[in-house]
Amino acid sequence: MDPRVREHAEIVVDHSTEVEAGDNVVVSAPPAAEELTLALCEVVGERGAFPFHVSGRRDETRATFLRAVDADDLDLADHELALGEAADVWIHVRAHDNVADMSAVPSETMAAFQTAYQPIQEEILDTTWVLTQFPAPADAQNAEMSTVEYEEFVYGAVTKDWAAQKAHQQQMVEILDAGEQVRIVSGDTTDLTMSIEGMSTVNDHAKNNLPGGEVFTAPVADSVEGEVLFDKPLIHQGHEVEDASLRFEGGEVVDHGASKNEDVLTEVLNTDEGARRLGELGIGMNRDIDRFTYNMLFDEKMGDTVHLAVGRAYDECLPEGQEGNQSAVHVDMIVDMSEDSYIEVDGEVVQRNGTFRFEDGFEE
Repeated sequence: MDPRVREHAEIVVDHSTEVEAGDNVVVSAPPAAEELTLALCEVVGERGAFPFHVSGRRDETRATFLRAVDADDLDLADHELALGEAADVWIHVRAHDNVADMSAVPSETMAAFQTAYQPIQEEILDTTWVLTQFPAPADAQNAEMSTVEYEEFVYGAVTKDWAAQKAHQQQMVEILDAGEQVRIVSGDTTDLTMSIEGMSTVNDHAKNNLPGGEVFTAPVADSVEGEVLFDKPLIHQGHEVEDASLRFEGGEVVDHGASKNEDVLTEVLNTDEGARRLGELGIGMNRDIDRFTYNMLFDEKMGDTVHLAVGRAYDECLPEGQEGNQSAVHVDMIVDMSEDSYIEVDGEVVQRNGTFRFEDGFEE
């Protein structure tokens, strides 16, 4: 076994999820990630916990089912819900034989499935959970890299000094937690304002996502105003949406467009009422992720990007007792902030052209 695979598994078990003796651990991983699956089960066993491996070609089998089912018949899967209820830890590994397996599923069926699946997703999010990536050949191809090059990229982003990364990101957390109003400007196509007053900022140092490398918070739902162009492609259920744009009034998307697959974006926004509001403002800070790879788990962490998610707000960003934006979806989209761009917090520029105020090379 490649020693990096064992190191990856140890980070998942010991850092990301902190598995303890007696924990019921679900390892959801496809055959393309077999090496990491074996390493995870080995490390979980060494910690005195109990792994349960959910196997199968996840996208391929799910796509086959969704192409066959009538969207009107989709309902809560009680047996899958029971698995979520029984789990203490949920480890989900991405690895593809074909990254486009979901592309043949009708968008209306996908939207109906996401709504039906929401209670299961809630149960998984109530566990100690993590999402990570195994460098499978199809994912390398999708990133336009050789398999060897992609392995170097993935392990470089995953096997970091996460304590040092946490300290670096904490500087941005403190700026946002002390702020009330955020403005994002990029060229002539993006000028967006939102309130984050009372919200908490999360320092993602590889707990729920591995790799980590972002800070994120939730906008006040009705405060978002302006327009944004997402100049990095959105890959949603196997479809590539290019040049997605949104215009907000009173926190709600009142107009949208895209140069490619606009209908996919429309279906996302029509999922439910909450899908037309922002649930997340995220700022990428992982400098080892230095290229776009068509994989949001990595791309949203790039150090010169901002990402915004329509749909569900994460509870950890919200004041105690307050319910944030609710939706069956949480779809991230990326703005390149490397040129002719800046982020303001309460009128002060805190990032310009991808460089943070607390980094060398920042220009006032």
